Amino acid sequence: MDLDAYQKAIIKFDLDKKMESQNEVDFAFVDKILGLTGEAGEVADKVKKVIRDQAGKLSVSDKKAISRELGDVLWYVATSARYLGISLEQIASENIEKLESRLSRGKISGSGDER
Repeated sequence: MDLDAYQKAIIKFDLDKKMESQNEVDFAFVDKILGLTGEAGEVADKVKKVIRDQAGKLSVSDKKAISRELGDVLWYVATSARYLGISLEQIASENIEKLESRLSRGKISGSGDER
């Protein structure tokens, strides 16, 4: 699925669906950011349990459960971006440009946003 098509298709699942291109941080935006961190935590928790309980061996059902949580992360990322008036295509494109620049400069590893 096209990223921008996904971003449009999910609007109907947002209780604050009219929110777009905000210029302030309000409850609806904070709700989405907190949801994003919560869902990312659920991904991490599922992986932790695979390591703890299964010696790191992923089953088909583990992969499916993690995939579902990653889908929730994607929903929150897409909705947060929509609130900011930014398309997922733009975010993905700019991220590839940043990573390509780091790779070409030998800075793909390390830390810091401006490496």
